[in-house]
Amino acid sequence: MTIEITDESGAGIDLETVRALTAHVCAQMRIHPDADVYVRFVEPGPMADLHVQWMDLDGPTDVMSFPMDELRPGDDAEPGVLGDIVVCSDVAAEQAAAAGHSLLDEVLLLVTHGLLHLLGYDHAEEDEKAEMFGLQRRLLLTFLAATQPGRTNAPRPTEA
Repeated sequence: MTIEITDESGAGIDLETVRALTAHVCAQMRIHPDADVYVRFVEPGPMADLHVQWMDLDGPTDVMSFPMDELRPGDDAEPGVLGDIVVCSDVAAEQAAAAGHSLLDEVLLLVTHGLLHLLGYDHAEEDEKAEMFGLQRRLLLTFLAATQPGRTNAPRPTEA
């Protein structure tokens, strides 16, 4: 799997942990090992531009996902481009402070959330939200348990 990550925000995010999380989620979701994904950390200006361009909403948001080849999880997964995830580091920092956890925890939550969107999950309806957020929590917990033995909690989203 090719995982490209750039930090244009200068927030000093631990990109190797983000890479490890991305690989973990893709492996758990049985994404083809030859799939590609791109994660980009940006400042509020570029995120606000994307937010208005693609969602017609003003201001920066925390995370946006741009699926490419509509890859889906499973044993019969195809290779291809999973897509792009864009995270606004400043919004992530604000949400982390509000939730009482670290910026890295918030980033891991947002990247997991973004990956699930790339895989076709959504949270517009209550049943979809329950499924997606439950899966998001399980993926985070299994990653944190593997990388931080003894940890039994995962960051919770600050907004739906």
